Amino acid sequence: MTQTSPDIPSAVGDQPPRALLLDIMDTVVVDPFFDDDLGAHFGLDRETLFARMTPDIWLAFERGELTPDTYYARFFRDGSGVDGAALEAWMASRYRWVPGMEALLAELQTAGVGLYALSNYPVWWQLIEARLGVGRYVGWRFVSCMTGVRKPAPRAYLGPAETLALSPAACLFIDDRQSNCDAARAVGMPAHRFESADALRLALRSTGIAV
Repeated sequence: MTQTSPDIPSAVGDQPPRALLLDIMDTVVVDPFFDDDLGAHFGLDRETLFARMTPDIWLAFERGELTPDTYYARFFRDGSGVDGAALEAWMASRYRWVPGMEALLAELQTAGVGLYALSNYPVWWQLIEARLGVGRYVGWRFVSCMTGVRKPAPRAYLGPAETLALSPAACLFIDDRQSNCDAARAVGMPAHRFESADALRLALRSTGIAV
């Protein structure tokens, strides 16, 4: 019997996962919104920036309920907008691979493993693609701005499995947030909390994926 990672239950029939559903931000790509000094772009410290931002507008933007122009126009709670083109340029210039992940994804692709994004993110995913070409390895199938559903809602996991004609147990979900991993497991989908490319590689090997 295959020896599995402690945080990944055995898949159906002890077979390797048939699809990997990957969070993107801070799992595959570094998220500059939080990891870089976005406040400096606006001449604000981070705490002041977040205090001034319109509450919950980001969540609506991630669900695809707002166009970029509407998001930029309503960015601050006092009703003032931001220069959307400048903000997009700032974000795009700072997207970068999480260390080791591009090489690992390339190996997984060569091994024939199905790789799909399962990400809470707005249409800015297109900025990531233009800069890094993540789509060479990962299908941008299940981004929240396309599906209208954000993790950790159950449909965020069940919908992709159904679309791929797979049971949740035949997929493996990978995310840096424990709450999202817990929600995947709650619907019967094995999950691995991402910490590093090296740790993920070991976890994948424990499921029978040769990388």
